[in-house]
Amino acid sequence: MADQKNLSEDEQLLAQLGYKQELSRTWSGFSNFAISFSIISILAGCFTTYGVAWNNGGPIAISWGWPLISAFILVIGFCMSELVSAYPTSGGIYWWAAKLGGAKAGYYTGWLNLIGLIAVIASVAYGCATFIDLALGTVSSSWAEGYSLARVFWMFLVVLVAVAAVNIFSSHLLAVLNNISVWWHVAGAAVVILILIFLPDSHLSIGEVFTTRVNNTGGLNGGDTNGLGFWFHVLPLGFLLTQYTITGFDASAHLSEETQGAANAAAKGIWQSIFYSAVGGYVLLLAFTFAVQDIDGVTAGGGGVAVIFSQALSTGWAGTVLFIAAIGQFFCSMACMTSCSRMLFAFSRDGAVPGAQYWSKLSATKVPVNAVIISSVVAVLITIPALIEVNIGTAEAPIIVPTAFYAVVSVAVIGLYVAFAIPIWLRLRAGDRFVPGSWTLGSKYKWMCWTAVVEIVVISVYFILPVTPAGTPGNADFAWKFVNYAPILLGASLLALWAGWHLSAKKWFTGPKTTIDLPAGVTSADEIKLEHEHKGYLTGEHDA
Repeated sequence: MADQKNLSEDEQLLAQLGYKQELSRTWSGFSNFAISFSIISILAGCFTTYGVAWNNGGPIAISWGWPLISAFILVIGFCMSELVSAYPTSGGIYWWAAKLGGAKAGYYTGWLNLIGLIAVIASVAYGCATFIDLALGTVSSSWAEGYSLARVFWMFLVVLVAVAAVNIFSSHLLAVLNNISVWWHVAGAAVVILILIFLPDSHLSIGEVFTTRVNNTGGLNGGDTNGLGFWFHVLPLGFLLTQYTITGFDASAHLSEETQGAANAAAKGIWQSIFYSAVGGYVLLLAFTFAVQDIDGVTAGGGGVAVIFSQALSTGWAGTVLFIAAIGQFFCSMACMTSCSRMLFAFSRDGAVPGAQYWSKLSATKVPVNAVIISSVVAVLITIPALIEVNIGTAEAPIIVPTAFYAVVSVAVIGLYVAFAIPIWLRLRAGDRFVPGSWTLGSKYKWMCWTAVVEIVVISVYFILPVTPAGTPGNADFAWKFVNYAPILLGASLLALWAGWHLSAKKWFTGPKTTIDLPAGVTSADEIKLEHEHKGYLTGEHDA
């Protein structure tokens, strides 16, 4: 055991959890809050998935749905804050699950978390590219005439490359940029709200914002907005807006090994990022909705915010709002990549990922460069279906929706939230055996953990349902391009994880390793490489 007398308080706590300090601990508590706030990004989710709520419920899915679902998410955040205070490691959710439920729980949790984080990178970067394209199309008629999914995809690739480059440069630069991101989100959202308050010719009434219902799903549930099917099938699909926007706050946990005073700072970073985003996001969404000039026109246009801005604002002001959002989404993409690469680093440090010796390797500036690169590559691969054009309207009145994008969004939400649910459930089962850190829920953990787990189970079921009748097998108009492929991707992933565990991983994966006793100058990546060479993995001599 390393001499703890020479270690800081953070390093001592990390040593007690079995790790020596490898990452650079240069992040302040504000920086830790900033990365979760940036990933939640009300300038990203509120803009890119507004159409989901409008098409599946209409204004009520926003005016009532946002505060309702935000309250549930805050409870989830409180449960996670208690866990990160006790276990402030980059492994975050995976490490908590392994500590409380054993190697198998850690294995499944880690992979679900990783799948969700990669899907978040893909969805946010694609959303950023889309809004750059919308902004350019708003201010340039020639650009707008040539709308192309292929062009948006190329822009998505450029965004990903830029995001990866920023992440590779240095950890300290990332902390600075994330601090800037917070103020961009605050100031940018404030500017957008003021524009939408003062510039439109008219606004919807309070009654219209809080009572209007829309079913723009292409006939799902018969297009009805009154029956039980609307309230219990269509409307809950609109809650994806809130559940997707307010996610990724586990970044505060993944960056805890780089944060000073992590036991308190990371815990506060999680719940405060949720709370402030919920409040700011609600005001922003109400500004969007009140600014609608023609409800039927927004519905006919697919429910997207770009339609609202084109109705309510001049070309110049609409383009300004879209550019503000696009820059915020770039900051969000950057933070998502940071969180994902740190989680992959930590999971690989414990040998749970094929090629672990590469993804756990740090550069001279203590950045997991290889983890950044592979995360980018996989994000591109799962977004390729976004090149398929899907029209849920008619040839005469087309409504082009990014079905593949929404599927990636669903994968992100389900993967992340199910990963959150596992350690929360295990903490509930542990009861008084759980040793809390400096930030604790006390006895309130009982009802909070139950509430969190039930909410996650319910939303996970909803977000794998078909989002249009033509995406339902057996429907006369069924076509694969309309299918919500979230359950297919998740199902295949879970099957692969199940097979991987029973055929291989359970024979060698024992959960989090300890690196505190490694000799000076030897990293976890070095140790993994030595283990693989010893077992013959690299030479091909090992019999799998």
